[in-house]
Amino acid sequence: MSQKVNDFSVNEAWKKLIEKYSIIDEVEKNGQFVITAKQIKEFKEPRLMAKWDSSESLPSILKENKLNILPNSRNSYIISDFILYKEIPELEENILQMTSVKLPDYETIDINNISSEANAINVLVISNILDNFLQTEENVATFNGRMGTGTFDFQVNTFKNIKRKVTVNNAQCEIDGGFENENSVVILEAKNVIHQDFHVRQLYYPYRLWKNRVKKPIRLVFSIYSNMIYRLFEYRFNEFDDYSSIELVNSKNYSLQDITITQEDLRQIREKTKIKTDDNRNNTRIPFIQANSMDRIISLLENLYNNPLTEEQVAELMNFETRQSSYYYNAGRYLGLFQKSYQKENEKIVIKLTSLGKKVFKLNYKDRQLKLVELILEHEIFSYFFDEIFKTGTMPEKLYIIEKMKYSMKIRYIPFLIRLLQDANWPAFEYAVSLLSSYNKSDLIPFIEDALWKAYKSDDGMWISGIDILLEHIPIKPSEFENPKTYGLLKYGDF
Repeated sequence: MSQKVNDFSVNEAWKKLIEKYSIIDEVEKNGQFVITAKQIKEFKEPRLMAKWDSSESLPSILKENKLNILPNSRNSYIISDFILYKEIPELEENILQMTSVKLPDYETIDINNISSEANAINVLVISNILDNFLQTEENVATFNGRMGTGTFDFQVNTFKNIKRKVTVNNAQCEIDGGFENENSVVILEAKNVIHQDFHVRQLYYPYRLWKNRVKKPIRLVFSIYSNMIYRLFEYRFNEFDDYSSIELVNSKNYSLQDITITQEDLRQIREKTKIKTDDNRNNTRIPFIQANSMDRIISLLENLYNNPLTEEQVAELMNFETRQSSYYYNAGRYLGLFQKSYQKENEKIVIKLTSLGKKVFKLNYKDRQLKLVELILEHEIFSYFFDEIFKTGTMPEKLYIIEKMKYSMKIRYIPFLIRLLQDANWPAFEYAVSLLSSYNKSDLIPFIEDALWKAYKSDDGMWISGIDILLEHIPIKPSEFENPKTYGLLKYGDF
């Protein structure tokens, strides 16, 4: 039986589209490929296949081939080697230097429960944060929602370092908030999930639409509300017809609550927190944390409060592949915040907050952060390094952290350690060899074999030599490799 449309993952569907329409060859030959919604629908619904607000969510087949996609009408898209995303600056401002805002006393607004982009925009305006940020008064909401872009041309940078021309004919764009004041028109893009970058299209298409409609200057604001903090960025396009001319003009952070957390607060939390697990994962199905952003765990906590989600919906919300969404679910599960539940009404398994997760969500900023610290410190490895940091005043090196982990947790870092063998002159080389020598040989062999073949295929003699040095400490017989030719690859080392 043939596989049904939508049974494919997004990545699988794009692989099939690329193969069927020779998209990579067409882009190489003509600079671009125009694909219709009808063609995309052969394998999966277009709404799931062509809208990624962050580059993190791009299907791997597109990432590998440096391809991106832009809508050029309501029913078609252009695929090319476009550079379409803008990195979001890190939150570097000292939290104590953030502008604190006092919200008027409205009975219908709970600052501990701003759980949607629409609510975040309402508070942004009511609190006068938007006015303060723009240094204007009386920003009045005048437009929002889905609109047709009209027709316009622009140019955009590519990975080949050339500019390509794009023509848009009444594509669809969605505006979260549109405002007008005495001196300007303001277009606002609002998010309540933190990402590493954003799709410039979200500002550029509305900008081009309204530039043809109004005489006042247009100001573009990108807002992120997460963990009770507003992060605002103002952008401009230095050339109206150049998508890639985007430039950050100003940024500022605002808090609605007391956000002061001292070292003494942290010390007190550590003193009262009892370690509940040694993080030997043999007796639990909860994996060790693989998520790499606490901010995004908190974003997911906030979005799950009133709205349990399937793994696929979490992936869509967070702009992740489904595999990545499981990392963040399991991280929340590790801390006791998330759980899975079967919904009879729609016969789906959803992720929702535990009773503890709901309590944490309802806490004010300071109490929430300290409670999260407590939940983290209940795990032995985190409490150990917390004490180390307090004692030394410095963050421990990654290799030292790996060394102190329980063996069942260490295994997943074998590929990372083997990659450190690519250059014997690296300061971490000997440390990596020492750590790898402490592993069970049976756990190392598959990874060593894989690395040897990768090094051979990429003509990396230095890496082969590094692995050879490791094998002086871990004697492996040629017969222990799955491929009998693997051991012979060592002769291709540089020394």
